[in-house]
Amino acid sequence: MKRWRDPQPVIVPDPLREFVGGHPLVAETLVRRGITTVEAARAFLDPQAYTPSPPTALPNLARAAARLEQAIHAGEPICVWGDFDVDGQTATTLLVATLRDLGAHVTYHIPVRASESHGVKVAALQPILDQGARLILTCDTGIDAHEAIAYANSRNVDVIVTDHHELPDTLPPAYAIVNPHLLPSTHPLATLPGVGVAYKLAEELYARAGRAGEAAKYLDLVALGIVADVAVVSGDTRYLLQRGLAALRATQRLGLQELMKLARINPARLSEEHIGFALGPRLNALGRLDDANVIVDFLTTTDLTQARILASELEALNDRRKLLGDQVFAAAKEQIAQNPVLLESAALVLAAPEWPVGVIGIVANRLAELYHRPTVLITIGEDGIGHGSARSVEGCHITKALATQHDLLRSYGGHEMAAGLSLHADNIAAFRRGFSRAVMAQLGAAPLQPELSIDGYLPLSDFSLNLVADLERLAPFGPGNPPLTLAARAVRIKATRPLGRDEQHLLLTVEDDNGVERQVVWWRWNGASLPEGVFDLANTVRINDFRGQNELQIVWEDARLVTPGIAVIVPELPKLNIVDYRREPHPRTLLKPLLTLENLQIWREGPSSGDIPASIPGGNRNELTAAATLVVWTSPPGPDVWRAVMTKVSPATVYLFAVDAGLARLEPFLKHVAGLVKYALKHNAGRVDLSALAAATANRESAVRLALAWLEARGDITILSEEGNTMVVRPGGARTDLRADRIAVQLAALLNEVAAYRRYFARADREALRTLMLENGNG
Repeated sequence: MKRWRDPQPVIVPDPLREFVGGHPLVAETLVRRGITTVEAARAFLDPQAYTPSPPTALPNLARAAARLEQAIHAGEPICVWGDFDVDGQTATTLLVATLRDLGAHVTYHIPVRASESHGVKVAALQPILDQGARLILTCDTGIDAHEAIAYANSRNVDVIVTDHHELPDTLPPAYAIVNPHLLPSTHPLATLPGVGVAYKLAEELYARAGRAGEAAKYLDLVALGIVADVAVVSGDTRYLLQRGLAALRATQRLGLQELMKLARINPARLSEEHIGFALGPRLNALGRLDDANVIVDFLTTTDLTQARILASELEALNDRRKLLGDQVFAAAKEQIAQNPVLLESAALVLAAPEWPVGVIGIVANRLAELYHRPTVLITIGEDGIGHGSARSVEGCHITKALATQHDLLRSYGGHEMAAGLSLHADNIAAFRRGFSRAVMAQLGAAPLQPELSIDGYLPLSDFSLNLVADLERLAPFGPGNPPLTLAARAVRIKATRPLGRDEQHLLLTVEDDNGVERQVVWWRWNGASLPEGVFDLANTVRINDFRGQNELQIVWEDARLVTPGIAVIVPELPKLNIVDYRREPHPRTLLKPLLTLENLQIWREGPSSGDIPASIPGGNRNELTAAATLVVWTSPPGPDVWRAVMTKVSPATVYLFAVDAGLARLEPFLKHVAGLVKYALKHNAGRVDLSALAAATANRESAVRLALAWLEARGDITILSEEGNTMVVRPGGARTDLRADRIAVQLAALLNEVAAYRRYFARADREALRTLMLENGNG
């Protein structure tokens, strides 16, 4: 069972509530997701009201378009270099079709996964250049292709990289690099996948050719790539998906029409879910198990016979992919059963000879969901080289974790939640240890327990087709805009029936205290134990049109047992209302309406609080006063500071945000302290208040003491005197490097303790924090 996170109350502005209408949960969800005005809600709900960013807002896109335009006019042979997943397939097809339409001389190459792996490699590039290509245009790949691009340059061939993967420390020497990671993370284009970047380039090429708007004919491809690549659906990515889904429902591509028939999809009812669970896996099967170069013909053909043949081949490959995935999944679980110590690490790393490389990513994802930890599966070839796929869980940036082990890896790259890697088999054991330490540094050492955010509690009688239709106004769903998780209180199981060829799913009938019954489907049940007695049911709702008729489908997500009431006499505790916003994705949006509350104090410290106006009541720990409401904006550095603040303010209501205060690493912390000391020398005659310094750095007094001792050991200052909480310092002094090094080690350890406490504070159960508050603050 998961740890449930109940919805916290939000303030919905009256104009927004009136505009949205329908079920109150829709407007409340918009506010929780950072949308608080009518204008923002209109743009979110209706793509016609959204203003997309111009293509040239992507850095270097104009330069790339100009070079392509030059190549088209000069008749230079262009090779589009893609990737074999759905994002790469659709991006390749989009660019090839665009360039053909604009009169270019264009060929394309998609690496064969089994023999070439991801990326641009010299061995595969050389024959393409030998055949006359004068310009290479990558899509969904190339950002780390330093060697191959340098080789192309040596042969006077320009390379344009369009990609969306994480940027390496050093960019390759390409003619132009178009990558949304070059933008600020808050930019509307920042979450584009590879096909989204390709689409913006196509928009610009058509505009330069005097044919603005014609790129829209590729929006169906864009929708496929966005969903299959699990892109964050915010900003322009959401807008393109909204338009792309509409285009896909009416697609004229014969290949996609035939594939929908085989998948039994009604195009008129197609949603992002159909892409994620039906179309995407079928297209991905081609790249996982075969040669994906045929995809361009499949997505562009006007020959119905060819479309039917290729669609049937994709269907067969998808069946094979399922079988291989099940076999690898069973083998992975057997490894764990034989060596349970593997589950004692923060990350799960498994390896075996000759696992099919095309399915290990899918299996890694299943294992990550099952065991609630980042998972890496590695297949070892005859040459002793292992190729792996990594999948993560919330809160762990898996590519950054891999980066800490770069000395052990031959290559790596990817996103926050998924990545690929290669290494020598001899390094796997050391990699497992180091990678697990890196994961623990991000997630903390606490036992891994997945969290489930509940968006609203509703009685079973409210679950209806009308409710689903209302909630689906918030679609399309995906990362950044997840489907709503609802909960029904106090239900019990009345009947069950296994489903599926292997009976791995379960259909349940549940009933509440009012006698209301609903059917619930539990996908991948696989014989798991069922809750006995009364329980709360977490679920998602959708419309099922499998047989051509719309039916309500309630999908099991989790259960929480309801413990019968037992009369126990306990001391009455002072009332303390806690509103928990710690894991909300838009904290500043939720903070804004709180600023108007009376008798309010906002506790904020460190760099992350710098943009909260000084005129707002509260401040650091020394500036707080007693108040009815306390907003905890930054997480405390330790329990002693937490107890002191709760005692000082003595609030009746606490709003928890617990934003990371920053300055957790040694170098920036010391740099910040040095800056504050420099200010004290210049403006305060060298008088340093340790309590003020600790508050200014959002840390503990013991940490700033060590920082001052380090500055003295370095010869930057001399501590003249100390009285109470005040030190007097002067610039300069004797340098003792050995002592400075020793102090730095102590300080780093202390900062790690502070960081660990902040991670605990950000994730601890709300009721546990409530008890801690009452015991140490108001108690």
